[in-house]
Amino acid sequence: MPPGRTTLSAEVTHINSRGLWLLVDDQEHFLAFKLFPWFRAAPIGAVMKVTRPSRTRVRWPELDIDLALDSIGSPGKYPLVSGHGHGLAKDSAPKRARPR
Repeated sequence: MPPGRTTLSAEVTHINSRGLWLLVDDQEHFLAFKLFPWFRAAPIGAVMKVTRPSRTRVRWPELDIDLALDSIGSPGKYPLVSGHGHGLAKDSAPKRARPR
């Protein structure tokens, strides 16, 4: 890499039953599975392969997940909806049949 070129990095540093920790520019972010459900059942190897294509985004190519860093820091500003039906929109939650 030529001198003076900035390297953008991101690294998953820890995963547990509640979520994962992502290190970006010396700042660690917690991504709770409750708010970022796509990672819950994903293979650990794919979760660990995070890239940072720009200063404002992180990407998991094997999972086809691309997140703005602001959405990680302020998830309430961004409705997270997956094209696979695993999003968090209230109306998309499965309804349970009532016992009769």
